Amino acid sequence: MQETWRWFGPDDPVSIQDIAQAGASGIVTALHHLSAGVIWSEKEISIRQMEILKSKQNIEVDLQWTVVESLPVSEDIKRQSGDWRNHIKNYCISMENLAAAGISTICYNFMPILDWTRTELASKLPNGATCMRFDLIDFIVFDVFILKRKRAVENYSRELQYLASKRFENLNKKMKENLTSNIVCGLPGATDKFSLEDVKNHLKKYEHVTEKILRRNLIDFLREVSPVAQDLGIKLCCHPDDPPFSLLGLPRIMSTEKDYRIIMDEIPIQANGITLCSGSLGVRVDNDLAGMMSRLGDRVHFLHLRNVTRETDDIPNSFYESEHLYGDTDMVSLISSILVEERRRRNNGREDWSIPFRPDHGQNILDDLKKDSNPGYPAIGRLKGLAELRGISTALSKYFEEKHD
Repeated sequence: MQETWRWFGPDDPVSIQDIAQAGASGIVTALHHLSAGVIWSEKEISIRQMEILKSKQNIEVDLQWTVVESLPVSEDIKRQSGDWRNHIKNYCISMENLAAAGISTICYNFMPILDWTRTELASKLPNGATCMRFDLIDFIVFDVFILKRKRAVENYSRELQYLASKRFENLNKKMKENLTSNIVCGLPGATDKFSLEDVKNHLKKYEHVTEKILRRNLIDFLREVSPVAQDLGIKLCCHPDDPPFSLLGLPRIMSTEKDYRIIMDEIPIQANGITLCSGSLGVRVDNDLAGMMSRLGDRVHFLHLRNVTRETDDIPNSFYESEHLYGDTDMVSLISSILVEERRRRNNGREDWSIPFRPDHGQNILDDLKKDSNPGYPAIGRLKGLAELRGISTALSKYFEEKHD
């Protein structure tokens, strides 16, 4: 397992030197300042690579940009509207430029409008640490009473609506603003920051996009870009929906093993692959993470290892980001499945036998609590997670070696 670390560029409070000290060997980053649909030029890619080199200072560790997260898919492509055909052409050109720069793994997602969504970015835990949290009732408050989406009430039971109405009554103006900001804030470093009006306008454009249509559009996109990626030696890996259920009445099509199986079967080439995110998929009780790794592992090109604690087993549900080893995902079993897949690849002579992973998200602990880090991406919380994951991997690797000697 190749240890990588997400970096948001020179303005990231967590520096390249911090990453080197954490022991990671690969950088996961993107050109966050460029809007979806535009070409990633050789010049822009080179600038980011040079920023990594310059940030290393006197560090002797050979840190390289190994994974792109993300080369974003435009809303036009997802809806097949506007300039979507040209955006696909631009996507292919961007892949060519990335391949020329020696970067061969690209993570992306196909979530409409909102990327990962949380209602709290710093929910306090009993030990004083903070974490990100998705509270279903708070989200209904936003959807029904703040955004006032048409037909929103059709998506929730009367009991949930009642609980949301009572909570809304107790929110002051500042609390409403904070909730709204948390939900529509966008990704760290991204250029797109939505207002309520922006969300409403985007929703109008998705009014006639059903689950069937969105999945068809994803397959059409992959039919165009996957063969190009295959020829370039690039591995595309689709990130699951986060959270893995419908939000704002929008379809979500990458939430379960069945969803992934459909896409893998439709485009059965190696370049069309998976980002297995244990946190996103682990929100659903019906997702068997270790089993998914065993059954779909041949096409898993990138791993996000994190854990969540479900507050109920309903779908949808509330959940919070837990410590990497202590949540509803059995991380030991999952890493065991990963190592089995890596051994299989190595025995079959595959060059990509070592799968890159990163400690995804992290709780704010110790000095993290005094710093203004990107939500979900503190230094010490992720360092703790990486150390724990490294320990499991090292112990299991040793066990497997002794078992097969």
